[in-house]
Amino acid sequence: MSHISPNPTPESPLPKPIKRPWYREYGEALFVALILALIIRTFVVQAFKIPSGSMEDTLLIGDHLLVNKFIYGTEIPFTDISFLPIRDPQRGDVIVFEFPGDKDKSYFQRKDFIKRIIGLPGDKIEVRSKKVYINGELFEIPGEIHKDPNVLPEKASPRDFFGPVRVPEGHYFVMGDNRDHSFDSRFWGYVPQENIKGLAFIKYWSWDSENNWPRFNRIGRPIH
Repeated sequence: MSHISPNPTPESPLPKPIKRPWYREYGEALFVALILALIIRTFVVQAFKIPSGSMEDTLLIGDHLLVNKFIYGTEIPFTDISFLPIRDPQRGDVIVFEFPGDKDKSYFQRKDFIKRIIGLPGDKIEVRSKKVYINGELFEIPGEIHKDPNVLPEKASPRDFFGPVRVPEGHYFVMGDNRDHSFDSRFWGYVPQENIKGLAFIKYWSWDSENNWPRFNRIGRPIH
């Protein structure tokens, strides 16, 4: 016959959860935020600032841009390898790329340039009296400007007379919209496709350093 104790022993209370220190919670949240930011910057979108006037007036000094990092293929960090491209670079695209002249430097010493694609692989490019010809046809865009009325002779500089040249496969010929003040493919050659980091697509901020005031009319404007 079973025996029931008239005074059963109460169950032991559950242990209280250990409260983690506040700095550990904030540290974990910050770590996750940094990882997410690194993933977004590496594979999705990256911010850039315009430091020079070679793309005026399309892009001004002090413009801050967002660059689509995956449209030409997602780059594996610290390598020149990319995969899953949505499309190839096209004529007229404004691109950010690693300067080809820095190929022998370490990854962290390489500079980023921003220019417009003018010539595609296989195109014949020629500049005559500041005018650009692609495969024998005159090529003009609304954004190009010439701020120097002088025409430099061919022997003095490749700025106003250049080529004809044929763009190699896997490479692109780029120029700044500020044609008379742009250090571009006329001077240093072609951009290998693996050097292209992405497509500049919007200005999210613009600061006029001369007047110490934002350029509100440029904020949120797409880049064409």
